[in-house]
Amino acid sequence: MKSLLLIINPVAGRGTYKNGLGEALHTLHSAGYAPTVRFTTRAGEAVDLAAQSAGYDLLCCMGGDGTLSDVVEGLMRLDEAARPPVGYFPLGTANDVASTLGLPKGDSPACARIIAGGEARAWDVGDMGGGRYFTYIAAFGAFTDVSYETPQQNKQALGHLAYVLEGVNRLTRLPHAKCRVELDGGVVEEGDFIFGGVSNSLSVAGLVKLDRELVSLDDGLFEVSLVRFPETLAGLNQLMSQAVSRNLNGPALKILHSKSVKFTFERPVSFTRDGEPGGAFSELTVTNRRAAIKIIS
Repeated sequence: MKSLLLIINPVAGRGTYKNGLGEALHTLHSAGYAPTVRFTTRAGEAVDLAAQSAGYDLLCCMGGDGTLSDVVEGLMRLDEAARPPVGYFPLGTANDVASTLGLPKGDSPACARIIAGGEARAWDVGDMGGGRYFTYIAAFGAFTDVSYETPQQNKQALGHLAYVLEGVNRLTRLPHAKCRVELDGGVVEEGDFIFGGVSNSLSVAGLVKLDRELVSLDDGLFEVSLVRFPETLAGLNQLMSQAVSRNLNGPALKILHSKSVKFTFERPVSFTRDGEPGGAFSELTVTNRRAAIKIIS
């Protein structure tokens, strides 16, 4: 039998981990895996558990994108050759990684069948320095804190709609920051931005969708999204026009590609990391760790 470590976040997805868990474990066992199940009991415990996964043939996690992010951070503490491939059982609300991989959300038996018969694909990981990593996005500005500041009771009652409502509620008070953005190859963007994101995903916050032609998950390049602050009504109209027409290289909205990004601000600005608080920085350099992990899909 092959060894499998399954890390479960019991509070993700309104505690729905129990639904189909027995069938999922039976599917994995029938595929030749002997599962060891560990439940997280505190924030960040999945990081420590994943960091102890060397020697396992497969590492699975059941939870939201935040749980997966913790697992990836733990894996990055291991030597690359010691990192087992990852199987993901998405239970959270937005599940951007699940959307990117085409994994069924909240259906553990179906995910188990995919994991048992799927292929491990390479996935780039973002490195923020200081032992901080992200699976699919690091970002600042408008709406980036929606996923973790939306009241938990709203998440549980409304699910995905809670994110949308919280975002609309912020339209009249958009945060913005003056920033210098340096990409490899000498590209420099300067201005007042309402959003800046470094991502490796087809879906961001369950709201923004990128074309598959634009995104490759293992090419060593990030998608760098920059949205300028609309100082006038004309500027807002320009931004909306670009968004509607999906013009991703205009004056108000740009999506560029780079393997490293350096942000410099006038004062510390808060970032999110995979939808969770990521710290505040006056200067931050993000680098791409190409094909650092493998995820089964």
